[in-house]
Amino acid sequence: MDSQLKKGLLEGCVLAAIRDEESYGYKIIGQLSPYLEISESTLYPILKRLEASGLVSTRNRLYNGRLRKYYRITDRGKVRLREFYRDMDELLEIYRFVQR
Repeated sequence: MDSQLKKGLLEGCVLAAIRDEESYGYKIIGQLSPYLEISESTLYPILKRLEASGLVSTRNRLYNGRLRKYYRITDRGKVRLREFYRDMDELLEIYRFVQR
């Protein structure tokens, strides 16, 4: 799969995982694992890019004596997620064409 397409797909999946409530890295991996294989070494750079782009915001919270970083989708992230859904609809149309 084209690396740019895969990058966009993973970013969209991460945004979808946090669209309803904030979450932390390990939980996001758990949410995505039934659908795709993603490791911490893949997820955290994605989260960092999303944060740098203003698509997610973060906060730290103490959990069992350790700081845990929570990620929340921003309004800009919600706009990007809607764009992702439109892109996926277009991609599915192309897939259906190719499969005929």
